[in-house]
Amino acid sequence: MVFEADGDKPGIFLKILDSGYLLVLQGQESFDTIPLLCASDSCKVHQKSDNLMFRFTVKGESRMMRMQFDGSSKAEAIKQCSSAVKKLMEYLPVTTQKDTLPASNQTPAGDSVPVKQGKAVGAEPVVVKGSLSIEHLTQHFLGGTAVTLPQVYRHSSLAHIDLEPVLRLCLLDPSFPAFVENVEGELRKLLEE
Repeated sequence: MVFEADGDKPGIFLKILDSGYLLVLQGQESFDTIPLLCASDSCKVHQKSDNLMFRFTVKGESRMMRMQFDGSSKAEAIKQCSSAVKKLMEYLPVTTQKDTLPASNQTPAGDSVPVKQGKAVGAEPVVVKGSLSIEHLTQHFLGGTAVTLPQVYRHSSLAHIDLEPVLRLCLLDPSFPAFVENVEGELRKLLEE
């Protein structure tokens, strides 16, 4: 199906809600609602020039959607698409093609991400865009790297609850220190793999 904004029809807009959903709207009509949080396994997004391609897999069934951005010139359309990619990368990784104009200070998720090894005293952490490997995340949580995690790792349903009672409960539990040691041991095993 092809939907276009031409003639007397209103424009087609993408709207990303704070709750982590992407809405595709034309006027009052909703074409699609796409969950973005925790969707990196079920939703893949790829940017090529002024196009975004989405591939969804839900309950073993796949579907694809392509969005082409419009502008007064090809460069403006690519810029608008890159702006959408920048916002989408706060929620999930987006791969990009080489002919795309990347957003300022943006590292496409498909590229390898340099991570600073070791913590230098007073050193600024590396700001990482896109996604990280399990190895890099493990190094970060074990204190082996100084990185600022991408936005995609900051969205959490736990962030909306008061953590103080949970922390108090954990710290008062006599088995909690052993649990923390077990988690650290498992993280070190992941690094060795």
